[in-house]
Amino acid sequence: MERIFLTIGAVMGALGVGAGAFAAHGLKARLTPDLLAVFETGARYQMIHALALLAVGLVLARTPHPAVTASGWLFIIGVVIFSGSLYLLALTGIRWLGAITPLGGLAMIAGWLSLAWGAFSWR
Repeated sequence: MERIFLTIGAVMGALGVGAGAFAAHGLKARLTPDLLAVFETGARYQMIHALALLAVGLVLARTPHPAVTASGWLFIIGVVIFSGSLYLLALTGIRWLGAITPLGGLAMIAGWLSLAWGAFSWR
């Protein structure tokens, strides 16, 4: 499981850098400042959780705790929903996508709490 999270975390990080560069160089002239900020928020949270996923993989290599495994999956789900919905909102202007963004945020929060539980329960 740790190899899966390390691999996904690394790919997610590479895609996050690409998304940030795309926003800075490819979207700056095409999006309003508000929508550009939305896209950049998605990229920022993706990068933060890519690093968190790498940490999950490293922790799992030392101690396979179910709560830590759950945190990895929650981070992945959170990025797909949170960042994905923000990317789509910024690129398409479809406002209802903003309504599902908080579900991704909740998954990210649950991931952090699950990681905390795994750390607290670590033996």
